[in-house]
Order: sequence, then C-alpha cells, then structure tokens
Amino acid sequence: MSQQPAPGGRRPANGGPRAAARNRAALVAAAREIYAEYGLDAPLSAIARRAGVGQGVLYRHFPERADVATAVLEENVRQVEEAAAAEGATLAGVLGVLTWSLTESAAFISLLHTEGAAGRPGAHAYARAMSERVERALRGRLPDDHPLAGGDDDLMLAVAMVSGAVTGPGREQRERRAVTAWRLLGVEVGPVRPFEG
Repeated sequence: MSQQPAPGGRRPANGGPRAAARNRAALVAAAREIYAEYGLDAPLSAIARRAGVGQGVLYRHFPERADVATAVLEENVRQVEEAAAAEGATLAGVLGVLTWSLTESAAFISLLHTEGAAGRPGAHAYARAMSERVERALRGRLPDDHPLAGGDDDLMLAVAMVSGAVTGPGREQRERRAVTAWRLLGVEVGPVRPFEG
C-alpha cells in the first residue's frame, strides 16, 4: 500500500482509524520484503518508505524495532495455522504454506529456533511458543504412517533442516532449495504460496 504524494509533494491527509489497519498491513508486508532483502538490521526508514508511510506511523504501530520482526513472524505462524485449519487441508498443502513463509521471510528463520532469539527479554519463551504453534498446526495434519510421525522431534527437526537450506539472494533460489530439501527428506510439499482462505 503506497500513498502517492498530493500536488506540491505533500502526502494525502491521514485516513484516520480506517487507515490504521491498512497502514499496519502495508508495514508488515514491507518489513517482510525489506528483511528478506537486507536482513533484520535493515533501517526502519526503508520499511516505512516501502510501505508508503512516514516513520511516525511505523513507530505508532511498532514502538520497538523487535516489534516489527515479531509482527512478521506472527503473520507467518498465523498463515500456517489457518492453512492447517482449512477444510480439506493436507499436510503437503500446509507444508507449502510453511515453505512460502520460510522462503519469503528467510531473515526470520532464526526466530523459530529459540537460540536465535537471544538478546531480547522473553524472546526465548516467545520463540518457543511460535515454534510450538507451528508444530501443533503441522501435527494436526500429519498422518500416523507419515515418515515424520516417527519420533517426538522428527517433525520440527525436519522443519529446522529445511529452514537451514533456505539460503540465497533471490526468492526463486530460496524456494528451489527448500523444495529440494523436503524432497531429499522424502516429504511431499504442495504449492509454495501464502494461504488464501
């Protein structure tokens, strides 16, 4: 969502409370893109610019730098949960959504792993809670005879292994590596895309 400057180079008038939800969604989408391109240390001003809002709007929604990253991670987890809860959902389809999240938010992979959350009070507990939510969503669609149903840690170990393979400068390369990693683990993955309820 990008606001076009009004004549004279000024931004259009604030859209009030109705604009708040649009602005927040634009900021989360912009943060996902900026972090995937430049990593978690990217300037917040770049996120605001990409979203088409001022930095004041960004700070109203996300007072702390970590709040932006948390919002993107929360969106990723919510997508996986919604995909798993959808009528007719399959494990392959849910893994496709998870793989999209890993591919699009490569900079956030460490946040799914507790050890990557150091330096922020409560971050370990938060990262663990996010990881548990992903695991619950996946286990809800995991058939008893699936190769990842064997041990207690097999499922999330596989997710960690795939997330470790998600590297590269472009989204296409990251997606190709993730899908290859799933294939090498003998796991079928559906189309790599966001969940569209």
